[in-house]
Amino acid sequence: MLQVENLHAFYGKSHVLHGVDIRVDAGEIVSLLGRNGVGRSTTVKAIMGMVEAKGSVKFKGEEIRGLESYQIAHKGLGYVPESRDIFPTLTVEQNLILGLKGKSAGRWSIDDMYRMFPRLKDRQHTQAGVLSGGEQQMLTLCRTLMGDPDLIMIDEPTEGLAPKIVELVAEYLKELQNRGISVLLVEQKLAIAMQISQRVYVMGHGHIVFEGTPAELTENAQIRREWLEV
Repeated sequence: MLQVENLHAFYGKSHVLHGVDIRVDAGEIVSLLGRNGVGRSTTVKAIMGMVEAKGSVKFKGEEIRGLESYQIAHKGLGYVPESRDIFPTLTVEQNLILGLKGKSAGRWSIDDMYRMFPRLKDRQHTQAGVLSGGEQQMLTLCRTLMGDPDLIMIDEPTEGLAPKIVELVAEYLKELQNRGISVLLVEQKLAIAMQISQRVYVMGHGHIVFEGTPAELTENAQIRREWLEV
């Protein structure tokens, strides 16, 4: 579904990613782990065409590096940013409608979103700018789903959320997999990633330092100590 090879990314003269290789197969949940500042968010932004990059990014077998972000999105690659970029003056329902890409019948409907997160239904006519942080996170996730992506990249979806909402997000990610959507999850909470992922990558200083299953990462105390633990 997604094959990233020898990916380098730059912010001006700053060389941030150094030959990153990542693979996400159809129907997989794959987590990208690591401490803040090691390049995880830059990786998904580079895949999405939002930062200057070199290397190969293939989505469903097609090279997409060099395309504009909107072109990549229309090919079925969804992206949920950490910044929760909702439209604050529009209502919850209007934000969801804006996620549509003109398709008549995708895998998801607005009613699906409301069943998944009843709080959004309660707030459907409320301006998105007055929602709580957790509600805005739900809305951002759901708006991206309305575009019916085949793979969705989600950057820190549980950041700043209450434990009950974190549990909801974990269930939501499993539901994506049940509907045939692949997931690349950028996450700091090790417990969530280990619970729902088929494979995990650990990043350190702009390159991948570990690739394996959650069980293999659990057994590798050196990697966890050096690159994940505070």
